[in-house]
Amino acid sequence: MKIGIIGAGNIGGNLTRRLTALGHEVSVANSRGPQTLTALAEETGATPVTAAEAADGARVVVVTVPLKAVPDLPAGFLDGAAEGVAVIDTGNYYPQQRDGRIAAIEDGLPESRWTEQQIGHPVVKAFNGTYAQDILDRGRPQGTPDRQALPVAGDDPEAKRTVRDLIDELGFDTVDSGGLDESWRQQPGTPVYGNRGDVDAIVKALSEASPERPAEFRA
Repeated sequence: MKIGIIGAGNIGGNLTRRLTALGHEVSVANSRGPQTLTALAEETGATPVTAAEAADGARVVVVTVPLKAVPDLPAGFLDGAAEGVAVIDTGNYYPQQRDGRIAAIEDGLPESRWTEQQIGHPVVKAFNGTYAQDILDRGRPQGTPDRQALPVAGDDPEAKRTVRDLIDELGFDTVDSGGLDESWRQQPGTPVYGNRGDVDAIVKALSEASPERPAEFRA
């Protein structure tokens, strides 16, 4: 499958490593230009590209940039993607630590709904509460007892299925955490954020989430 990854930080870099190892055709971009991705490309066989090119022909696009950088993504960067492309948003809002104040999110808009509005395309929220190293180290075959599970939120059933199948291929179970309006259940500060549990543990954690944002994740 052709996959575009925009953002080559910890999550984006390790997804590039795992997805190329699984045989997918990966294009990877960052904010500094493809010339800065030579080492990752040599390590993985991924193709370094600009952010404007990353989605070209892709069936899955991973947006894994700081939230404050989402509005700076190139206009129309998804125009060349495959029909029905699934766009994964791994982002989190860290107002005090990195992103500054985003009024709509402070007023209660789920983070991924804000990202969706910025890029003009539906997104599937996944990997946002996952430790980057776990992507490399904790994948297990389907049916393994206590296999780690990741929550996945989104409004498009087909896109969500594509993402869940890809996560399964990476070695993790998934839990459907609802539509994007429910995706606050997996934002920073919730019980599922950073949770390495199995399906039952993730279902329980999602059910215990509060819509009130913790003080450390408010501006």
